[in-house]
Amino acid sequence: MAQEIVTLECTEAKALGKPTSRYMTTRNKKSPRTPNRLEKKKYNPFLRRRTLHREIK
Repeated sequence: MAQEIVTLECTEAKALGKPTSRYMTTRNKKSPRTPNRLEKKKYNPFLRRRTLHREIK
């Protein structure tokens, strides 16, 4: 499979002007299920809760 490494960055902390949390993950390049940017709910230690993290390039 063609896996690529992507970085996920918190969207809520960025809007509030706080430090952003980032996670590294992999995804399948050729998968028809994820044609757009990847979004996952991950824990943000600065906000102390789970927030939406979106793929950045």
